[in-house]
Formats: sequence, C-alpha cells, structure tokens
Amino acid sequence: MTLVFLLLGLAAGVLTTIAGQGGGLLLLLACSALIGPHEALAITAPALLLGNLHRALLFRKYVDRPVAVRMIAGAVPGALAGGLLVGVTPAWALHGLLVVMTAAAIAKALGLVRFHVPRRALVPAGVVVGAMTGTSGGAGILFAPVLLSAGLTGKTFVATTSAVAVAAHVGRVAGYAGLGLFSRELIGPTLAVTAAIFAGNALGGRLHGLLTQDGTKTGRIVAIEYGTLVVCVALSVAGLG
Repeated sequence: MTLVFLLLGLAAGVLTTIAGQGGGLLLLLACSALIGPHEALAITAPALLLGNLHRALLFRKYVDRPVAVRMIAGAVPGALAGGLLVGVTPAWALHGLLVVMTAAAIAKALGLVRFHVPRRALVPAGVVVGAMTGTSGGAGILFAPVLLSAGLTGKTFVATTSAVAVAAHVGRVAGYAGLGLFSRELIGPTLAVTAAIFAGNALGGRLHGLLTQDGTKTGRIVAIEYGTLVVCVALSVAGLG
C-alpha cells in the first residue's frame, strides 16, 4: 500500500506542476477509492499543503501577488468553515461533491462552460471555492478557472494557483484538526504522499519547459489536463460503488 501512495503522490506532483491543476483531485479520488473519503481527506490535506508550498517556493518569482492576496483573503476563512463541516457530511455526499467538481472541470475543458471573474470578485470567489475545498477536498481545482479568468497563464498561473492552494489547505487542516480527523495510523501514508509530491514537483518542473512554448500552454498540456479529468471521473464512479 505504501508503494501505491508513493506513486499517487509522485503523479499528483508532476501533473499539478505541469498543468497547474488536477493532481490534488486525482490524488484525493484515488485515496478515497482505496481507504474511504474521510481518511483520504485527512491524508491528502497536510500532504497537499506542503506540496503546494514546495511548488509555490519553486515558482515564487512568478506569483501574481495582488491576485494571490485577494484569493487568499477569501479562501482561508472559507476553507476553515468547510473543514469544520466535513465531519458531519456523509460519505455519499462527499463522493457526490467530488463528481460534481470533476464534471464542472470537464465542462470547462470542453468549452461548454466559461468563467469570467473580475478581480474585484476574487475575494468572494475565494470564500466560495475555499469552502468547497474544505468540504469535499477536490474543489481546489475550481481555483484554476477563476485564476485563468483573471488573465493568468503559464508559470504565473501555476505559481499563483499553488500559493492560493496553500492558504486553502491551511484552513482545511485547521478545520480537520479541530474535529479530530487525524490519527496515528495515517501518519505513515501522509508522509509517503508528501515526500512523493515533493519529488513529483521537482520532476514536473523539469518537464514543464518541454511541454510549453514561452511559458504558455500547448496542445499537449491541454491533453494532459483533459485526460486526467476523465480518469478522475472514472475514479469517482468507482468510489461511489
């Protein structure tokens, strides 16, 4: 099982560093199918917090600070509130939220849904997405369309998304800790996933330059994003079963 967690963490780190999204959702869905949604939230929350912090540091010079500050101002209280609600949310509801988040992301990738968020709306948008992140864990992928609609692309998009995700995960971890969701049995898997995400971040950073042109997305990265979302849907359905 440890090897599985290592491979999942490595894949999550590589994918998120390349595409700016998707890795955390894939990791959460896979862990949810393996060990259950509440345990998956407890394992992935601190791992994704540290993984995003590591990625934000690697790309720190590309962070759009004005955008990040606005989103963080809303995401932290939102994620804390969502984290406190997760303890009273039934497993079927958590799985349902994950399916909805994945479906929304696929609709965006296909161009069926478009998001246009002005910068003045970033704080309330951060509250909403932060709350969904705290409750379902997988909603962090919704930071991506919000930030893309604010005009971020390439490494600036990856860096700023990671910085905002750090704040959201801080709120989640605080909320889960207050509910006693963490346990000693989950320390080993959490450390394995965290270490693997760090390695995935480093590998993804090397691959990013090969898959972009002047820091902007290419068809290959779009294909990676879309393929990952399809896999996420399959894992969601498997978890529901």
